[in-house]
Amino acid sequence: MPTTLDEIFEGQIESRPIEAISVEPPVPLEEIPTPALLIDEVAFQRNLERMAGHITASGLSLRAHAKMHKSPVVARKQLAAGASGICCAKVAEAEVMQRAGIKPILITSPVVGKDSLRRVVRMAQHNDELQIVIDCQQTADQLQRMLMDNAAKLDVLVDIDPGMGRTGIEAGQPAVDLVVHVVAHCPNLNFLGLQMYAGNCMHIPGHGERRKKYFKVMEKGAVTRQMIEEAGIKVATVSGGGTGTYDLERALGLITELQAGSFAFMDIEYRDIGGVDNPLFVDFEIALHLLVTAISQPQSTLITVDAGFKSLASDKMVPEFKDIEGLRYHWGGDEHGIVQLNNPSKLVNLGDKLKLLTPHCDPTVNLHDFYFVVRDDQVHELWPISTRGLSR
Repeated sequence: MPTTLDEIFEGQIESRPIEAISVEPPVPLEEIPTPALLIDEVAFQRNLERMAGHITASGLSLRAHAKMHKSPVVARKQLAAGASGICCAKVAEAEVMQRAGIKPILITSPVVGKDSLRRVVRMAQHNDELQIVIDCQQTADQLQRMLMDNAAKLDVLVDIDPGMGRTGIEAGQPAVDLVVHVVAHCPNLNFLGLQMYAGNCMHIPGHGERRKKYFKVMEKGAVTRQMIEEAGIKVATVSGGGTGTYDLERALGLITELQAGSFAFMDIEYRDIGGVDNPLFVDFEIALHLLVTAISQPQSTLITVDAGFKSLASDKMVPEFKDIEGLRYHWGGDEHGIVQLNNPSKLVNLGDKLKLLTPHCDPTVNLHDFYFVVRDDQVHELWPISTRGLSR
């Protein structure tokens, strides 16, 4: 029988694994097939606890961004550690998270088009904690009609462009006009507040420079919030920020809900932005590694590992080896990395398993099916990366 696109995509959502898989007995790392994405469970849990302590002390709430880890298992652990909710970048990610029983979900990218909005409305019929962002009147009106036709309501944030030119409505009067329109003409949309995510500030090197530029960028958000409130409309939530600015939000006084994601795993790009009193950003530990195997030694000063572009993703940086000095990774194609041996601090032999630090955790995670969860150098669970590849 013919199968519609809707049936295909819905089947894909329903078939995704969402529960942790116990490994009994636990398997030593040297027996794990590679490349394998590892989570150091102890370091991961410490990261959650550190962020929870910061959130409590700062008076903010945490809406952890699940686009980074793409796993309901991780999301549940973040909620258990005090997060008030999660973010998803795409509708399909949110659909899987909701199927896994997670309710407080914010979809942080604008949703446009009949098919995508229909799916959001269907989710809203079963989840009164679902939220989305909007950045134009056209979407607000279309969503209003669809919600009314289906006797559903939905919480919304108006997304403000911080100057990136990526998503969001222009700050100031254009944003105010959209908020006024939603409140006056869209009774099935419940206006909660604003989203303003300055992703262009998250990786600015140097804590002082990052603070300076971030505060400047976010000024327009503060002005917009004031204009909306002067129009008699309450702005209960301002959602945004991230790992790179998590410790700036309290002093800024604008963001009420932090959308940090990478803090849970960390990567080279975030490590290198620097902290308050450290050239490296070490507020959170690197808990994510890629386990690789040395598979060939074509030259005396080179050794090849079994992970290239299909296992690692990077905007500009290369992976680094954990706890071994004198090894330099070079991209060797889809399946391989070529490692330069410059007097390494320990001997590397064919068949050895080595840990790599990932340059950029989000897109690297999207290349894998499972996390291999490690405690005491043994894998005792697999956590499905349930929303990998879901870009719609």
